[in-house]
Amino acid sequence: MRLSIFVGCLVVAAVAVHFGLVPSGVGGSNVVWVILLALVLSAPLSFVLLRKQRDEMSQQIVSSVDRAKARLEANRTREDGVTP
Repeated sequence: MRLSIFVGCLVVAAVAVHFGLVPSGVGGSNVVWVILLALVLSAPLSFVLLRKQRDEMSQQIVSSVDRAKARLEANRTREDGVTP
């Protein structure tokens, strides 16, 4: 999803530079300028647009970590059952 947002911003930035809406790069740096402009545009967009997906993934990670901690605690407190 993040890649598609970047590609969309790359297309928009290339069109904007081509039609003169945004200044072009100096000399032969036009491609680098368009890529940097696309990165700057896509970063805040992906932060806002992918918030729900990021929160869902965070919840999955937290639940996995909690289960692992519970298993570790259960293994730590379990008695060996060794008889003399």
